[in-house]
Amino acid sequence: MDQYTWADPPSRTAFPVAAPGYPFIYASAFVTAVFALLGWPVPAVAGILVTVAIALFFRDPDRATPVRERAVIAPADGKVVFVGKVDSNPYVEGSCMKIGIFMSVFNVHVNRMPLAGIVSDIRHYPGKFFPADKDKASLKNERNAVIMTTEDGRAIGVVQVAGLIARRIITWVNSEDPVAAGQRFGMICFGSRVDLYLPEDTEISVRTGARVSAGFTVLGQLSDDEPKQEAPLF
Repeated sequence: MDQYTWADPPSRTAFPVAAPGYPFIYASAFVTAVFALLGWPVPAVAGILVTVAIALFFRDPDRATPVRERAVIAPADGKVVFVGKVDSNPYVEGSCMKIGIFMSVFNVHVNRMPLAGIVSDIRHYPGKFFPADKDKASLKNERNAVIMTTEDGRAIGVVQVAGLIARRIITWVNSEDPVAAGQRFGMICFGSRVDLYLPEDTEISVRTGARVSAGFTVLGQLSDDEPKQEAPLF
């Protein structure tokens, strides 16, 4: 039976909301209150619905993360849209296994670290805003890459990719920060994807089309062999 741990302290509220969502929620609630005070029932009801929708989008539920040696934990909620080997990439050296997870506007958009280790680099890439479920979005869209080194020296790339209507990528960690598997590290607003670049010999346990939950679903397991990648490509 799996054991579980809290990578982040559990929230003290019944409905946790990510901090970046509060300005949107407050603004929508304020406009709704104005409509109500003016005696405009239809706009006021619409405002209530919009406020609730925004709160749901920015929800940030607590997640207990499985404790398994070398387990790769899902960095995002959503649908797996790509699983396969890539011969090269801009983030870590050599060929890798890549997993792409698409987040619709109905998914939780807070992102979590797939493994424990140290953040070695963070790189921002300006780009386009193609639909995030398309393969070309991985290298053509605006994105933020968090490069981390695992406790046994393997380089991992966790890439937040903006989508068709996403215009804001938020990353809370910095270079040289220690991170835990399942720890919150950022979010992307309003539809997007996260791509994960893993060592080529990683054993993947999910398929295209699978639904996964950040900080909870196990995507695979790193090999117990000596790591083939010891440093990110600079």
